[in-house]
Order: sequence, then structure tokens, then C-alpha cells
Amino acid sequence: MQAAAKLERRDVVARMLADRGDLLVVSGLGSTTYDCAAVGDHPLNFYLWGAMGSAATVGLGLALAQPKRRVLVVTGDGEMLMGLGALATIAVKRPGNLAIAVIDNEHYGETGMQRTHTGAGVDLAGIARTSGFLETTTVRAQNELEGGVTILRGAPGPALVVLKVSCARDRLVLPPWDGSFLKSRFRQALLGAESAHRG
Repeated sequence: MQAAAKLERRDVVARMLADRGDLLVVSGLGSTTYDCAAVGDHPLNFYLWGAMGSAATVGLGLALAQPKRRVLVVTGDGEMLMGLGALATIAVKRPGNLAIAVIDNEHYGETGMQRTHTGAGVDLAGIARTSGFLETTTVRAQNELEGGVTILRGAPGPALVVLKVSCARDRLVLPPWDGSFLKSRFRQALLGAESAHRG
């Protein structure tokens, strides 16, 4: 068993998204979406409200479609466990611009704080590494955070960083809910105003 987490999730997400420039962000179901919104709603955030298990594959599609843009997926341990097969697909496709941050509190925060498998020793960074990711690590302490952020923001991908955080519940910060609005806003911010009229 690992030592208790010392990182605070909102501080971790704030550091990952600081000075983000044109970074494209896909956030997973529930708490990671709230975390990204708490840092500051942004038109280049694509929030997945109800697609549990899909954040990594949406990020993959975006990274392949926009190979000149850095794509950061911010997801939780529960969602990543649900979509483990995505790690193999990402490793095979090898998008050099894709990074995944797994905010790992070792609990299913949206369904009652049941313990996840990462709390029993499942190593998501190890799974990504053996699948073929170029860069992986697990961050457990504040003095390791900058190294993890450096990987997420600039290392050749695919990259995955597991960030072990406290399971304390933070204040709920909700971004827009409307899926059509979020899609159109993201598309316009990414492709320009004319794209809003093409679907």
C-alpha cells in the first residue's frame, strides 16, 4: 500500500492549467469537470458530462484531428479504470501531442465514495507504460508535481501522469451543462467563427 496522498486536487489542476495558452482540454465525468471549471471556465475546455469512460478516447480523436495542438485529458481513476482498453488504442496510434492526467483519489466520487482498484494497488501508470506510452509517472508528493506537469504540458506523447490526491470533497463548481452549446463553443474557439455554421 502507498502512503496517504498529500496533494490537493484543485491545486494540482490549477497548476496543470496555469498559463495554458491554446491547450485543448477534455475533462472526464464528474469531479474532474468540476475541477477544471473551478480553475476557470474556458472555451477550449470540452467537458464530458455523461460519457463515463470516454475522456481518453475523445482526447485521442481530438489529438489525431489536431496534430499541431497539445491535448490534455483530465480524468479520474474510476473513469480511467472503466476505459483501460483506450490506453492500448492510444499507445498503438501514438499521438505525440496527447497527454492524460489521472486525478486519482482512489474512490468513485460520483457514486458514493466506494474504493477503486487503484486503492488496492492497481498501477495505471504501469498499465500505460506496458501498453507503449512514451512517458508515464505517478506523482504522490508536492515536490514531484512540477516534474509531472512538465510531462503533461510538453513531453512527447502519448504521456500519462497519475496524480495521487486527497479524497476530500471540494466545493461544487459547475460549468455549462448544455452539450450543443459546449460543442459549438469549443469548435468555434478551435476552428474559428465560420465553423459554428457548419454543424
